[in-house]
This record gives sequence, C-alpha cells and structure tokens, in this order.
Amino acid sequence: QVQLVESGGGLVQAGGSLRLSCAASGRSFSNYAMGWFRQASGKEREFVSAISWSGGSTNYADSVKGRFTISRDNAKNTVFLQMTSLKPDDTAVYYCAAHPTSYSDRRTYNEPAFYDYWGQGTQVTVSS
Repeated sequence: QVQLVESGGGLVQAGGSLRLSCAASGRSFSNYAMGWFRQASGKEREFVSAISWSGGSTNYADSVKGRFTISRDNAKNTVFLQMTSLKPDDTAVYYCAAHPTSYSDRRTYNEPAFYDYWGQGTQVTVSS
C-alpha cells in the first residue's frame, strides 16, 4: 500500500507557472506507475499526465501537451508536475494517483480505473 500527499497548488495569474509535488510513503515507490488527474467544479475527473515507474515513458492530455511536464524522483519517492503557461481552464483540484506495476511494465496509464491509490488533491486556481 502507498499513501500519497500532493502539494504546490495555489492561486496564479494566467500565463504563470506552478510546480505540483506528490510525496509517496509506504511500499517501494518504484513499484508504481504514477498519474496526475484533475477535476474542475461540476465536471468529471480527467487525465492530465502519466509516467512509467522508471520515468522512461510519459503521456499527456492534448490540453496540456507542451505546457506541462511530468517527472519523478524515485530516490525521493516523489512525482512532479511542472505547469507553465497556465490558463483559467486549468483551474481544478489536481490529484496524483499510483498504479502498482512490475519492472517489466514500461507503460503509462491514462484511465482513473487503473489506479488503486489516490491523494487528497491540491487546488490550482488560475485567474484571468
């Protein structure tokens, strides 16, 4: 089992940047592929980005491609989401999630159903 805690959210003006962090504790972090999702008020949770356990594979939603960068530091049990050129449409609660995997699995996962563990979320608000 793994526990996830997100941080780094806040209020930023359009065009600004934020860096989200997700710290994991519990079972070995490198046993998990990781993902970021977001949920805006009144909308369904949507995929943002994902990264394989090794960091060798990444995936992004079209809406954030070229603006967001996912990365991980397995030695520090942390996954990051660097967000630049933020838009008001990026306003949402951002969640990180963990999918148990094996060392032979280099895939990323973009569906919430794949993920067994979720953080509590961090609010990102982008003002126009």
